[in-house]
Amino acid sequence: MTNIFDLFKKIEKKEDNAPITHIVVGLGNPGNEYTYTRHNAGFLAIDHICLKHGGECQRAKFKALTGEWRIGDKRVLLMKPQTFMNHSGEAIIEAVNFYKIPPENVIVISDDITLDIGRMRIRRSGSAGGHNGLKSVIEYLGTDKFPRIKLGAGQKPSEYPMVDWVLAKIPRNEEPNLQRIIEYVPKALEKMITGDIDGAMCDFNGIDTRNA
Repeated sequence: MTNIFDLFKKIEKKEDNAPITHIVVGLGNPGNEYTYTRHNAGFLAIDHICLKHGGECQRAKFKALTGEWRIGDKRVLLMKPQTFMNHSGEAIIEAVNFYKIPPENVIVISDDITLDIGRMRIRRSGSAGGHNGLKSVIEYLGTDKFPRIKLGAGQKPSEYPMVDWVLAKIPRNEEPNLQRIIEYVPKALEKMITGDIDGAMCDFNGIDTRNA
């Protein structure tokens, strides 16, 4: 007769052998000096997922720091590429090829300087829109047909140099707005990963935490 400990071991073994079905990538730059910059909103979102769900993204693999997250029966690889922003695709393609993940199951979280801090925009696909990290992902995947979550990093004044803007620290008074919008990311991902991208767009694209 199988005892309860043997049963738990079988369940644990079955879960460990479950295949990775999705990859969620937060874009950013490695190094403490970049942690709270506008360009690192993607990294901050991944850190929040780990904090909220009791995991961590510290395993060095695929030129990235990686972790895992379970959503129902879906086993999700979390990634923070360590290649620096402009070469993010190098890390992602290694994981995609290893796990044989189709592009539509790769969700990329990035900053967006056309959105105010406190807003997000979910898209099923699209161009890089001038974002070098997304440009690298598109280049290595060979397609722009992958979903993404864009987190507002503050609209860049026209006279401000792009590099200076995206690598600037998030203003202290804007930190609460960014934190509140990041708190919606796990909920949005749950919908997207379970196949309801349209529902995620409907539920979250209109949120503006500046009004919270």
